[in-house]
Amino acid sequence: MNYAKIKPFDVSNGPGVRVSLYVSGCRNRCKNCFNPETWDFCYGQPFTKETEDSIVKALAPDYIKGFTLLGGDPFEPENAAVLAPFMERLRKKYPKKSFWCFTGYDYEADLLTGKKGDPDVVMRLLKCLDVLVDGRFVEELKDLNLLFRGSANQRIILVKPSLKSDEVVLWDEKSIV
Repeated sequence: MNYAKIKPFDVSNGPGVRVSLYVSGCRNRCKNCFNPETWDFCYGQPFTKETEDSIVKALAPDYIKGFTLLGGDPFEPENAAVLAPFMERLRKKYPKKSFWCFTGYDYEADLLTGKKGDPDVVMRLLKCLDVLVDGRFVEELKDLNLLFRGSANQRIILVKPSLKSDEVVLWDEKSIV
């Protein structure tokens, strides 16, 4: 897996100061995507053990509230296979930090049904997340007033309660994640 960039101090992809990893590779290719260079799976640099260790270290300060995955798309099968064990490592090391992920895929239709990659890998990755922002960016539904998403079709899903109840539980500004 390659990654496009790491932001050690990100305040726009989840609440608080976060570390964000932009992975490379996305088959959705949304019209007017804010990051089209990340569509290419070969773009950027290889995601190595040293890269992982640098993210683990960047998450250590108390003022860092969490970690966000975006891209590209973390749920592309090539990416998810690498990210699942890494996210399990992060979740174990930082159980009190929040973990967000942005995907162009639909939570129920693509991720829970096994249509996108290995169902076991997808579930391992989902279980590490607190919040999933799902759905393709749709230019015609773009709304600059939306919090943490670009178009009105995208949802901010609380993953753990959604998995537990077997129905989508949405995040709102009162949520503490």
